[in-house]
Amino acid sequence: MATDLKLYENGNRPTWCPGCGDYAVLKAIQRALHELGIPPEQAVLVSGIGCSGKISHYFGGYGIHTTHGRALPVAQGIAASRPDVTVIAAGGDGDGYGIGVGHLVHAVRRNLPVTYIVMDNGVYGNTKGQTSPTSPVGYRSSTSPHGNADEPIHPLRLAWSAGAGFIAQGFSGDIRHLVNLIREAITHPGFALVNVFSPCVVFNKVNGYEFYRQSVFYQETPAESDEAFVRLLAHHPFPIGVLWQRNRPVAARVEAGLADTRPAADLRAWLRRTLA
Repeated sequence: MATDLKLYENGNRPTWCPGCGDYAVLKAIQRALHELGIPPEQAVLVSGIGCSGKISHYFGGYGIHTTHGRALPVAQGIAASRPDVTVIAAGGDGDGYGIGVGHLVHAVRRNLPVTYIVMDNGVYGNTKGQTSPTSPVGYRSSTSPHGNADEPIHPLRLAWSAGAGFIAQGFSGDIRHLVNLIREAITHPGFALVNVFSPCVVFNKVNGYEFYRQSVFYQETPAESDEAFVRLLAHHPFPIGVLWQRNRPVAARVEAGLADTRPAADLRAWLRRTLA
């Protein structure tokens, strides 16, 4: 078991802009794995394209930098073939909710044990701040000089409607809280989505740290029903916490005859026997 947090680093110095929220996401992933006692050689971080896609370059465990929007297919392949490894996928709102949004829906349906962390800054930061899938209506950028006219993607509602068993939301400005969310996501038996408000301090001058500090609402417990979840998102535009959690069959569980509440370790053991 790894005891030194430094083992989750690889010596590469991040090249994100000073103040970027992605620094906190990287640290939160490293701390969560360390606190769970998962050594870096038993974890893989799969990332997409964009500023957030570089996160796998700085991780001390295994890392794969995929093509645009394809982090989830790669992560699911690893989770299916190596159930003994902790699999984390990471990307930005453009990568995950733009070109990759179809993969999100099917990853939710398939429900393999993958933790998907999306760094949501509301812009395409890597290509100079254009409007992204989560930019609010009216947002002005080089691609929407008169204000964004498109309704933004609502990732939490989308994941819930597809049947996600674990939905959480965090904020880069509260790293301790984010570490706890990622820990819970990793230990959840099945697919887990963690959307993170991760400000782009260079291009998004509207939704920055102060905006979120004044806007986030800390949800202490997951919603107890479908109706409660819908009400939560309707009444609080920026809730953070574990917002939804249900155990549901993971891929291959029905065939295995395992109970929905069987721990993830049992599923991994069954998959090892099946794939041997």
